[in-house]
Amino acid sequence: MKKPESNLALDCLAHWVAQKGSQDYLVQPMPDGSVVKLTWQEVDEQARRFAAFLKAQNYPPRSQIALMSANCAWWIVADLGIWMAGHVSVPLYPDLAADTVQFILEHSEAKLVVVGKLAKWQDMKPGVPADLPTVALPIHPDDSFSHSWDQIMANHAPLAEVPAWDPDELATMVYTSGSTGRPKGVMLSFAAMQATPRASAEVVPTHENDRMLSYLPLAHVYERANIEQLSLYNGMTVFFADSLATFQKDLQRARPTVFLSVPRLWVKFQEGVNQKMPPARQKLLFSIPLVGGKVKRKILETLGLDQVRVALTASAPLSAEIIAWYRSLGLELLEAYGMSENFGLSHNTRPGNRSVGTVGPPAPGVEHRIAENGEILVRSPANMLGYFKNPEKTREDLTEDGWLHTGDMGRIENDNQLRITGRVKELFKTSKGKYVAPAPIENKLVNHAGVEAVCVAGATREQPHALILLEPETRKKLNDAAARDAYSAELEAAVKQMNATLDHHEQIAFVVLVRDPWTIDNGYLTPTMKIKRNVVEEAYAGKLDEWYAAKQAVIWE
Repeated sequence: MKKPESNLALDCLAHWVAQKGSQDYLVQPMPDGSVVKLTWQEVDEQARRFAAFLKAQNYPPRSQIALMSANCAWWIVADLGIWMAGHVSVPLYPDLAADTVQFILEHSEAKLVVVGKLAKWQDMKPGVPADLPTVALPIHPDDSFSHSWDQIMANHAPLAEVPAWDPDELATMVYTSGSTGRPKGVMLSFAAMQATPRASAEVVPTHENDRMLSYLPLAHVYERANIEQLSLYNGMTVFFADSLATFQKDLQRARPTVFLSVPRLWVKFQEGVNQKMPPARQKLLFSIPLVGGKVKRKILETLGLDQVRVALTASAPLSAEIIAWYRSLGLELLEAYGMSENFGLSHNTRPGNRSVGTVGPPAPGVEHRIAENGEILVRSPANMLGYFKNPEKTREDLTEDGWLHTGDMGRIENDNQLRITGRVKELFKTSKGKYVAPAPIENKLVNHAGVEAVCVAGATREQPHALILLEPETRKKLNDAAARDAYSAELEAAVKQMNATLDHHEQIAFVVLVRDPWTIDNGYLTPTMKIKRNVVEEAYAGKLDEWYAAKQAVIWE
């Protein structure tokens, strides 16, 4: 079928309603085990009924409406309804602390908050002001809300007239998860939101028969651009995961043809396979003609990825070894790079490009250059309008001629490929006055068996050190002293080998295998599972003198 002539979200919806209104668009598993399927026509009708409800509240035009829920079909329906009513959507991550919830709702000047499935609602609820009206989606945590979705659907006829939006008008405010400080409200226009899927479709052809599984936070631009906006542009079917416990079942139901994930999950998928089939046995079986192909197909089928044509990884670097492993199975992982501030439209690797370690050339319509200090600057059609109520920070990050300061360091290599080498603000100086970029070193260490996350630090110290979090299963296996000694020896050898590839001032003095986990819940990770570097460093600051004095290569906390 022909793609929409207009790439704006509501125009795309109208196009697909006209083209295939009776076909399924959103497929939602319910808590009772049933599955709800919403057609394009039903999505449009429910969005219009919700829009009619919002219009009846008489909020000023372009008011902010907050959306706080884990991924579900009605997340997208509510988002569309907010726009149909002439308002601006403000998504919140589904696992924020109460004080962050309160800050965003108050800072954004939200008039109402839409609440859906939330595993941690009781922890988040105190952050919702008592006088702020609430709407409960069909899957909701309790009955303490001002309005229910079912009542709204029953009491309001579909809105007949949908406002015509200027493409450059504010569509949404995305509050950055941020590894430091208060989240900032990134203001994105309708044109910016649809520039990303349009450019993606040019690089990797997708079509209305494709299927996707939504499970990463829709509040994050990576998922929102590639699930909500790409599906609206291409007319795809979106399946939703119910929970982590049912993820494999949900994946098997969807059999996605387009699948995106983050590095930590790609690693976990591989580890799950390795537990059932050790790497040495994989290598042997893969080398046998005919048998190898069958084994590879079986692995992908077990993962639920056997139908995938397009596989994306983003949010953080993924090691060359893991990318090579997936490619050996016949699944070509394409790396993408972008930010909230440009709705993810920046760079991505191309199909057939074997250059591992870069994030590819600029996406269609995107320009890039490297500043004198090594920072990556990007000019993208999806660049933000600015930060809400923060003109000073807007001027700092966005130049008058449209260049966005990414905060990342990098270099442009052959064929215009971009290689990211670290964060400008993450650089730290040793006591010798030498700068260290932690990210490339962390990417080397995280490849060691059993390692889940790494934080390299050492500002004002003679040499840097590395804090290492092990996978829970690995930690359990290393309970006895003999197992720990063997693992320590392996790790020490790996660090020594790595240090030989680094400049002297970058070489790791010691590694610490930390005891307590780093999670989203305890504040060590952002909602997209990046380490909050300042939180991690502060947690262990009091032990550094002791560790440096010990002069041990591997320390168990």
